[in-house]
Amino acid sequence: MVLAPDPSLMPGQLLARGVCRHLAGGHGFSVIEEFVPERGKRVDVMALGPKGEIWIVECKSSRADFMSDGKWQGYLEWCDRYFWAVDEAFPTDLLPEGTGLIIADAYDAEILRMGPESKLAGARRNALIRRFAAHAARRLHGLRDPGAMLDGPG
Repeated sequence: MVLAPDPSLMPGQLLARGVCRHLAGGHGFSVIEEFVPERGKRVDVMALGPKGEIWIVECKSSRADFMSDGKWQGYLEWCDRYFWAVDEAFPTDLLPEGTGLIIADAYDAEILRMGPESKLAGARRNALIRRFAAHAARRLHGLRDPGAMLDGPG
């Protein structure tokens, strides 16, 4: 039985859900949504692959959503591959060349264009993986103990 998505989720969050399902189920990635790699930056999806590769996926639900995002290039230094995730009605000709493309909905996704690889430096990768792990652990703890005080770096 397929359950309907949570009606309180915004369109971009529904895209992120489908992307996370696809990357986790089809490619063996560990995924987190709304991750902050550094102060002032919040990526929609960060994915950690089976070989330690790090992908960032920005989910855009409309032309206006894409046009208002002026900071995406700042995310390139935080990943090995960068992708846009959009629905099938999105005008993909707006998306910059040299970036990956994922078509998604709330249930699944498909990678149409692989983002070019730009390997992270080892020190940055190590720090990012540690931050990813701490963030994921705090999220899990928050689900198990909603009243816990979970503030901390990452």
